[in-house]
Amino acid sequence: MNNLSWKEAIIQILKEAGKPLHYTEISSRILDTKLRTRVGATPAATVNAQISTSIKREGTASPFVRVEEGRYALRELLETPQNTQSDAENQIITSFGMFWRRSEVDLSKPSAALWGIAEPGSKPVDFSDQRGIYILYDGREAIYIGRSHDRGLGQRLYEHTRDRLAARWDRFSWFGLRPVEDDAKLGDLPQQYAAHSIIPALESILIEALELRQNRKRGDGFEAIEYLQKTDEKLEKRRLKKALESLVDAGS
Repeated sequence: MNNLSWKEAIIQILKEAGKPLHYTEISSRILDTKLRTRVGATPAATVNAQISTSIKREGTASPFVRVEEGRYALRELLETPQNTQSDAENQIITSFGMFWRRSEVDLSKPSAALWGIAEPGSKPVDFSDQRGIYILYDGREAIYIGRSHDRGLGQRLYEHTRDRLAARWDRFSWFGLRPVEDDAKLGDLPQQYAAHSIIPALESILIEALELRQNRKRGDGFEAIEYLQKTDEKLEKRRLKKALESLVDAGS
């Protein structure tokens, strides 16, 4: 089956999944199952555009529903109570960032912003108040695992620039529990989690963080969105100002 339209292929993937998926995961599954042979240079962007256009033009008649930034479901499945409840229960880790650079974060103060984007061109999200688990690295060697529970991720990283680990780490990864809302703000923590979803979530964190060669895929049920690091704009402006001052001094 390789003659399906983009819309037909997306519907089939979402129907087989039985739950919301990020558009990058939808495009990946279309490629894996060879539902289309002509996919172009940016299949993920095409999937996102197809779904967004359908929702905009067809409204409630569209077969697709946006459940959060970048994630979509089939309307007929989302409106089934048991499916909606299952997805909410299974989603523990909602977002994560891998090997972000310490040098691209302004950690001179506790309120440091941690900017990330789901894909180039998307609206940036500040994860400084995210809650979850983080890992500090020296190069690519993990040297410390911590948690941000009563204090946000930004605050915890700031503290590690002033404790015994201050000079020992240059990168960090994080796995967050607070969901990202449509307005690019962090939502509230869920009140409880289903017991059967906790073990797969822990397995997924270890697989992602350690990148073991024998684990060829993510842990079961890991649908979290990976965010790419975006340099703090204030830090960029300070660097530019310093560079200009250096040029002026050199010309004097």
